[in-house]
Amino acid sequence: MESPIDTRSPSANSIATAAITIHDVGKSVNGPEGEVRILDGVDLTVDEGGTVAIVGASGSGKTTLLGLMAGLDLASQGSVSLAGQALESLDEEARAALRAREVGFVFQSFHLLPSLTAEENVSLPLELAGREDPARVREVLEAVGLEKRRRHYPRQLSGGEQQRVALARAFVGRPRILFADEPTGNLDQATGQHVSDLLFELNSHHGTTLVLVTHDLSLARRCGRIYRLDGGRLHPLPRADAAESAA
Repeated sequence: MESPIDTRSPSANSIATAAITIHDVGKSVNGPEGEVRILDGVDLTVDEGGTVAIVGASGSGKTTLLGLMAGLDLASQGSVSLAGQALESLDEEARAALRAREVGFVFQSFHLLPSLTAEENVSLPLELAGREDPARVREVLEAVGLEKRRRHYPRQLSGGEQQRVALARAFVGRPRILFADEPTGNLDQATGQHVSDLLFELNSHHGTTLVLVTHDLSLARRCGRIYRLDGGRLHPLPRADAAESAA
C-alpha cells in the first residue's frame, strides 16, 4: 500500500486560514522552589490539512504545548489561535464548545470508558454534541476494521484494538484538527505501525490537520514538518536530524 503521507502544498487560502497559530507563547507554573518556565517564546503556524510532529526529551513540555494548542490550558504569555479563534479571548465554556466542533484527540492511554462498548465509546462525542448518527459510527468503526467488534467492551479488546476505537472516536465528528499525544506509545511495533497507517489514511481522506507528540521516529518522519522542543523553544528539524532528537 502506498504510504499515505500528506504531500500537498498549502494554497494561499490555507495559509490565510491556518488551523493553528502560536505567537510568542510562554508557560510557567509555580513549583516548590518558585516559578518554573516550561515554554518560552514559542512560535508555530500549522496550515490547514498539514501534518506536524513535535519531538523532544521526556519532560520537555511537549504535552503542555499540545494542551495549549487545544485550549485545554491557557498560556502565561503570548497568543494561541485555534480554527481562527483566539483562545485567550474565550472563557472555558467557549473553548470547550470550540473543541467539540473542531477538534479530535487520541491519547497514549486510550481513555476509553470501560462501562461502554466500542460502539458506545465512539458515539459519545456525537451524543455530547447533541447529535446521534449510528450510520456514521458504523462507518468509522468499519474504517478501522472493528465493525464486527462494536459490541465488545474495552476489557475484551487488545491494546491495538482499543487504540483503533480511540481513533474512530476521534474522527467520528469529522474534526478539522486532530491532536495525538504518543498515539503508538503503549503498542508493540507491529500494532503501532498499523495504527500509524490508519492515522494517516484517515488524515489524507478527510484533510484533517494533524499535530503529533511522539517519541516514534517512523511516525514523526511521516509528517510534513518535524520540530524539536528543547529549552522551552521549538526548533525545526530536517528529517536527517530527527532520529537523535526523537529519542
